[in-house]
Amino acid sequence: MLKIRKRDEPWKWGALVVFLGALLFSLLVGGLILAGHGKDALHALDLLWQGSFGNAWALEGALLKAIPLFLCSLGVAVAFRMQIWNIGAEGQFALGAIGATWMALTFPDLPRYVLLPLMFIMAFVFGGVWAFIPALLKLKLRVNEIISTLMLNYIAILLLDFLVFDAWKDPASFGFPMTPEFTPGAVIPSIGNSGIHWGLFFCVVVGFGLWGFMRFTRLGFELKASGEGARVAKYAKIRYGMLVLFVMTLSGGFAGWAGCIETSAVLGRLQGSLMVGYGYTAIVVAWLARLEPLNIAFASFLLAALRVGVENMQLELQIPAAFGSILEGMILLTVLAGQFFLTYTLERRQGGE
Repeated sequence: MLKIRKRDEPWKWGALVVFLGALLFSLLVGGLILAGHGKDALHALDLLWQGSFGNAWALEGALLKAIPLFLCSLGVAVAFRMQIWNIGAEGQFALGAIGATWMALTFPDLPRYVLLPLMFIMAFVFGGVWAFIPALLKLKLRVNEIISTLMLNYIAILLLDFLVFDAWKDPASFGFPMTPEFTPGAVIPSIGNSGIHWGLFFCVVVGFGLWGFMRFTRLGFELKASGEGARVAKYAKIRYGMLVLFVMTLSGGFAGWAGCIETSAVLGRLQGSLMVGYGYTAIVVAWLARLEPLNIAFASFLLAALRVGVENMQLELQIPAAFGSILEGMILLTVLAGQFFLTYTLERRQGGE
């Protein structure tokens, strides 16, 4: 017989072991699903590897997808630190893209060194305000932030659709829903001759900035302390309400930055294809990374590479796009289940016990 015993100390390498085990288990189950549909599972997994890490093109594609995913995940993680459940990164991402586009279309002739900072400011403001609304509803009317942030996602996406289908639609787009192309001053340039843009450097700066803020500032300490609950914060004389508003605004602003970068550097205009679920995947990344910025960078790249690999499988094997979401969901659920072994262990029960 086995019994459950709480560990005296946390399992030192447990998080890495659990994560790798969850990844291997999820890939195994994914291979069995493909085999059940008549696909060659080993060939499919090889295509997944080649599409994710097998060549320079794959790595470049993974990095490009990891940039918005990293920023959205940072925003989600900041809110989760306070046990504020921001499920609205997808909508805040859309509002950030809208804010940046408004600035790019309104002042197209400004020089790049002026226009790009203004686009980033406006993206942060739009995304932050979109997250500030459910925070205010939570504090004043006790509206559950899970529901309000989720519902605001749909409003944001529909607003984006209205703009690209009507108000901002390019007359020269031959009927396709998209805005006019941005002027060169509104486009984030590439790094040298590579396909990677300077948004990657921006992510590095933001990631280290958030790490330093959480580790070395009083406000960062109060934020982590408030994660124990509103009563703990009030007992410690921490302004809990102000922190909720601040954290949600910061969370939405990060997602807004992601929308700005993706719109400016990758698409060069606003269009509906921008919305590919980065805000929802960010929730998976944040939990996989245990809300730590460095871990978020690693998990963002891994999930982005998985997306690129699944796209390669789709082209070669004609599998549904939902297969990638199935893998992401299985990885998350397996990791969450594996958290049990970080705190507890199984021991053989002695005969007399």
